[in-house]
Amino acid sequence: MSQIQKSPQPPTGLPPEPAPPPAAAPLEAAGAAWRGDLAASAVLFLLAVPLSLGIALATGAPLQSGLVASAVGGIVAGLLGGAPLQVTGAATGLLVVTADLVQRYGWRATCLITVLAGLAQLALGALRVARAALAVSPAIVHGMLAGIGVTIAIGQLHVVLGGRPDSSAVENAAALPGQLAHPHTTALLIGAVTVAVLVGWPRLPGRAGRLARLLPAPLAAVLAATAVSAGTAVPRVELPSWRLPEPPVLPDASLAALATAVLTVTLVASMESLLSAVAVDRLAAERPGTPPGRPQLNRELAGQGLANVVSGLLGGLPVSGGAIRGSANVRAGAVTRRATVLHGVWVLLCAGLLAGVLELIPLAALAALVMVVGVRMVSFAHLRHVQRHREFPVYAATSGAVVLFGVLPGVLTGIAVGIFLALRRLTHTRIQVTEESGRHRVCVSGQLTFLAVPRLTRHLAQVPPATDAVVELCGSFMDHAAYEALQSWAATHRAAGGSVALGGRSGRPLAEPVSAHSCRPWTPWRNHHCTRPAADRTAGHRSGGQLLGGVSAFQRYTAPLVREELARLAREGQRPTQLFLTCADSRLVTSMITSSGPGDLFTVRNVGNLMPPPGSDASCDSVAAAVEYAVEVLRVESITVCGHSGCGAMAALLDAAGSPPPSDEATPLARWLRHGRPSLARMARIGRLGRGEVAFAERPVADDQERLALVNVRQQLDHLRAHPCVARRTAEGTLTLHGMYFHVAEAQAYLLDERSGRFRAVRADVPAVGV
Repeated sequence: MSQIQKSPQPPTGLPPEPAPPPAAAPLEAAGAAWRGDLAASAVLFLLAVPLSLGIALATGAPLQSGLVASAVGGIVAGLLGGAPLQVTGAATGLLVVTADLVQRYGWRATCLITVLAGLAQLALGALRVARAALAVSPAIVHGMLAGIGVTIAIGQLHVVLGGRPDSSAVENAAALPGQLAHPHTTALLIGAVTVAVLVGWPRLPGRAGRLARLLPAPLAAVLAATAVSAGTAVPRVELPSWRLPEPPVLPDASLAALATAVLTVTLVASMESLLSAVAVDRLAAERPGTPPGRPQLNRELAGQGLANVVSGLLGGLPVSGGAIRGSANVRAGAVTRRATVLHGVWVLLCAGLLAGVLELIPLAALAALVMVVGVRMVSFAHLRHVQRHREFPVYAATSGAVVLFGVLPGVLTGIAVGIFLALRRLTHTRIQVTEESGRHRVCVSGQLTFLAVPRLTRHLAQVPPATDAVVELCGSFMDHAAYEALQSWAATHRAAGGSVALGGRSGRPLAEPVSAHSCRPWTPWRNHHCTRPAADRTAGHRSGGQLLGGVSAFQRYTAPLVREELARLAREGQRPTQLFLTCADSRLVTSMITSSGPGDLFTVRNVGNLMPPPGSDASCDSVAAAVEYAVEVLRVESITVCGHSGCGAMAALLDAAGSPPPSDEATPLARWLRHGRPSLARMARIGRLGRGEVAFAERPVADDQERLALVNVRQQLDHLRAHPCVARRTAEGTLTLHGMYFHVAEAQAYLLDERSGRFRAVRADVPAVGV
């Protein structure tokens, strides 16, 4: 809103901003970290016990093996791993693999395979190849997990119905109609109660919901099912007396079969752990006040390997890091790795001291718990993600093959389909020849390689001799064979009396291909002279021709590139994940400063990036309506309020600060700006030094106008939290709010750390997460 204030704001004459106040005392910070870790470890313990017992039951392993895996994973991987907030335990992704190994080779042989897989992970960590695991397509990983989830859900449904699952997902699916016709009524009732509590517990409204969130849903479901099953004769948890574990033994299998089993456990456990470590790190980065730092993936892989070695030797299940446990750890307020280690200690103490309590749990409740976990492994968010990137065939092939043939064949199938699609995209080129006003236009979309040269020459032959021709290349790559074919045809066409213009997507003349391209996300320009018609440029004034020229350039160069994506959005509807509330200032190009595209941001813009509080004025409902639509209908995951430097609305508020507000504002602009007065009053209350409430982490605040812009961001966030729909979603933990400030002259974005009240510059080498 640079046009509200016609003249620049005069200097305030105030001395430079002093250094920010010192940080909290080290003892206070250490005490807060201990409290956060202790609380998080309790939440993890309450989540891990029922989950580990359920996984052990589903694999056919001894039930105490799940507790051993959770204790060893928490203590060993927690102490030695490279992702401090990662939580290791019995591996959900390995459930199907482990169940097959137990049935095929027996439990003690499965323990040896777990030990060998751990040694393989230690070797991979020493070779520092952890980053290479992240090169696997997310569609393959999510497809693998989805296939495992389907297999788990179908198998455990048999247990919930009172039966026993088979070893094959196909056999389980075929036997399901007969099992549904003759269910075990009591087991079915226990399973239904478990599922109902699991699904409904996080959705409890009001104060009951806030109290319920102190207890993890899996524990609440198991407690409810145990209470319902009291006095009934149903199978329950049986824990044998603790003794030294029997040593692992070699399986009765060939060397190739043993190597395949070890490779499968290593592959699945490593991928699940590394991807979970990255996901947990991203989740932690969204939390204000989190110290910067990236997970050390090679160390994490080695820590997972050592945990698997110890777990296998002690008679535990294979372990891996899991997104369910890791996200619970972050949301519970964990600060350091102490939370993970302490949760392992609590599981160990529980196994030794509370075995009698655990034996009250009905097996149907654990089966229902694991069944719901399997269903949730089929994530619709991942489905939308892979569909957006045109990788659904890879996802579907991987998940289908996992269900039909097993984990390792499924992953290999996904890799094969991914390679096929990559080669097809590399060789798939669309060529169109059209005639416009006597000029022939040849549009080439896709990669132009030697494989496409025959098709290219056939289409170029359709251009009549001695005519004007334009060749537009809309791909990102052209090899020398295609370049030579184009140049040869162009020379021949010119020799016959025609003209040829060879250009790329930007309309610039085509140059010989080089080894690297110079594309950038945004190209510099000034006043869009490139899209202004020549008559407007010579006249030296702006007119509607500039807008028309820009639209024409879009239709020519950009529309062919985005038409397919926009068509997909038109079919599927918008599903933005973020609401961006910012000023209407023309210098703020939201898609530029957030590197976003169609369908990414739901944007609300107004004078001064103001958010009227609820009930302030019915005439201001448009902003509240947009927020409600984004939060309730679109289900966005975050809201960002973005202020900026040189904001004319802030300057106007400062100009009016010395005079009392009129009883009836004369203009719509004056009436709108009254929603900025709480920000002005807040700045007056905290004083010029900010009292720690607003400051930059790297530099002093420049002047009162910038200080008011920063205070305004915080004030509008408070207004947002006062709206019922926002308050409810933030209390549920499904919506996060962010503050942002953009300095126009520096082209620098700052993110608000609400704990300290400081705006921190976003560095170019560390992308911000969650905004």
